Amino acid sequence: MKLFLSAITATLALGAFTGCYRTQEGRLHGGVPFSKDTIESRYERTADQLFRAARDTLAFNGTLTSENTVSKLLTAKIDTRIVWVKVEQAEPTISRIIVQARKSTGAGDIDLASEVDKQTALRLKVMPIN
Repeated sequence: MKLFLSAITATLALGAFTGCYRTQEGRLHGGVPFSKDTIESRYERTADQLFRAARDTLAFNGTLTSENTVSKLLTAKIDTRIVWVKVEQAEPTISRIIVQARKSTGAGDIDLASEVDKQTALRLKVMPIN
């Protein structure tokens, strides 16, 4: 009976800590589903300016692995982490950026997502507004 209860407990614990998460691309990956991994910000710039600033930030910090200019989606590897950045035009003068970062173990990395968002904002500050 103790062996049966131990097996049930181990199965429930394993099921609680594994699962799937959805990336900015819309794909499902295995990992920790309940960890915070996404930061969203809005800026009074065009989506193209925000996309260029995000691309420069990712290239500076790591290796840009994918760039989709149609859907304005970037993917990069920074150290052993994967970062997805999506840029959208929220209003005619306001754009939003969604930064998602995950560790190689599948756990969320909110600190890296926040850092990428902050560095992108600083790059926007030095870019001309035109």
